[in-house]
Amino acid sequence: MRLCVIWTLLAIISTAHGSPLIDATKDQTVTISNTHPLIFYHGRWDSSPGTWWADSGLKLNVQDLSALTLNLGSHTTSPLASVGVSVDNSPFYQVNVSEGANVIPLSAPSSPDFEGEKSGSTLVRINVEGWQNNRINLESITLNKGAKLLPYERSKLAFQFIGDSLSAGQYLPHGVNQAWPFLTGEFFGAEHNINAQPGATLSDIPSYGNVHGVSFEFFRTEDTGYYYTTDHNYTTPWNFARDVPPTHVVVHIGANDASQNVTDTGFFQVYDNFLTRLRTLYPTQPVFVFTPWGWPQPDGPNSYYYETVYPEIVKARHDIGDRNVFLVNTTGWVTYEDVFPGNIHPSVAGHIKIAGLFEKWLENWGLKQV
Repeated sequence: MRLCVIWTLLAIISTAHGSPLIDATKDQTVTISNTHPLIFYHGRWDSSPGTWWADSGLKLNVQDLSALTLNLGSHTTSPLASVGVSVDNSPFYQVNVSEGANVIPLSAPSSPDFEGEKSGSTLVRINVEGWQNNRINLESITLNKGAKLLPYERSKLAFQFIGDSLSAGQYLPHGVNQAWPFLTGEFFGAEHNINAQPGATLSDIPSYGNVHGVSFEFFRTEDTGYYYTTDHNYTTPWNFARDVPPTHVVVHIGANDASQNVTDTGFFQVYDNFLTRLRTLYPTQPVFVFTPWGWPQPDGPNSYYYETVYPEIVKARHDIGDRNVFLVNTTGWVTYEDVFPGNIHPSVAGHIKIAGLFEKWLENWGLKQV
């Protein structure tokens, strides 16, 4: 009893002098609920909340950050999902996460330049990289003691990209983070959502393992991987009010329709209907319609599809007074040197090339970086 009293008095005296012998709060952390209003979610999240579609993720603006942990629930892809992480607009680096507590390194392993607590605010951006195995189920976020969330100031520019494997980053080591839509969005300092599904047609037909086409799935929360899950084997309508309204819409699709023998007339009709429906969401935004860059061949010219249809699609919009739809002619953008020989999809260098060409096209059109 006497010893306890002595220790209590010493603690009181030490505290009065600003140096407690025992700081009960020394190891405390800050836990952020997944419903916190200052978490900036982007892309498609279901109610769990969990991600669908490549590029979906979150942004955090944090005061006095020195440690960050994502606490993920049971709907997270097993054994892991790969996410891209950027701190203060650094290049993205890959982190593998799984169900449970995941400490997120605040710098790339190859350049550990984030040491200790950083005064001021730190911007952390996290997104899922894969078009499959891309689900992270956020339960909460743990920050270091003294850290607090600040409002995130979103960009004045926002891209909505819509496509298939040629936009999703299929076969790339870091998935969508190395794909031309992601690179283009980053170049312009824009927010970006990328709804692109490998193997999918625009037509709502089965194709290469996809049970629906993009003309259906784009309007759902889930990507077509839902069909193969056991915990979420259904789709739900996406509430577009949850999106940052895009300032620019880019569509590059049709390769799989051609592979599934959709006729020129059929493709024209489904594309025209799709644009009509998009206009109910994005009534005035410029829409950029990509022509195919084709399938490069080792000993001959690229093979193309729907060559005359894409100009007709744009003309049809112009004919009804919608002149804010633009044809992006990508002929010659991709050669055999720009693709993986085994699957004829753009390589990492190929995606960089495509992004650079589109960025130049947009600059000539009048778009400026922010």
